[in-house]
Amino acid sequence: MATYDLSVVIPCYNEAEGIDAMYERITAVLPILQQRGSVQLVLVNDGSSDRTGDLLTQTFGELPHVTIAHHERNQGLGVALRTGFAHADGSIIVTCDSDGTYPFAEIPALLDRLTPGVDIVTASPYHPDGGIENVPAYRVTISKSASFCYRLLIDWRIRTYTALFRACRREVIERINTQANGFLMVTELLVEAMLAGYRVVEYPAVLRVRQYGQSKAKIVRITGTHLRYMTGLLGRRTRGLLGQPSTPAAR
Repeated sequence: MATYDLSVVIPCYNEAEGIDAMYERITAVLPILQQRGSVQLVLVNDGSSDRTGDLLTQTFGELPHVTIAHHERNQGLGVALRTGFAHADGSIIVTCDSDGTYPFAEIPALLDRLTPGVDIVTASPYHPDGGIENVPAYRVTISKSASFCYRLLIDWRIRTYTALFRACRREVIERINTQANGFLMVTELLVEAMLAGYRVVEYPAVLRVRQYGQSKAKIVRITGTHLRYMTGLLGRRTRGLLGQPSTPAAR
């Protein structure tokens, strides 16, 4: 049974430089979220080699309704998210980037789209009303290309499959199993949920270059994991094992 109305899960890896900014921005939106119900903040330090773990404890440790989990070694975004989900007690779970890629201030607008009959709301910079600001062109090309392939494989109406900024009903998190340990898990969760019949809508958002710290994404490795996952999806389709997304899916 859910203890909170909302859990906000934020995975962190070597984010010491941005902890103060993250604190200011998330605590600014918490009172707005608390007007909707009880809120839990779940922070996961994924084996950082800088002072991220200590700073999370020092900065957030005294706040009420905050859970901080630590990995002894870096295990990847997918594992960090699953750790966050294991500690999240909310009936709705929001996942956010720690680096300001999508502003925490937009969480209320994201939640506004989680209306009855909708199970997942995912940020979509590739939506006609979304956008991109100052993100390196090669990163946009890779992300956009991956989403295009998933549109062909899964559902053309969903334009972005790779955004971490997302709101899910608890049932989705509890019922959808994921295997990927890295960045692919973000896409895997969305795809498998869609194939299981959960309804998804997009939140048009602006993807911005990270505002502090360095990107942890290993482009070649991530591209390889996506290609292998797509190949597996094609194989499942060939064998008739791929389900069909619910309709309507996007709006």
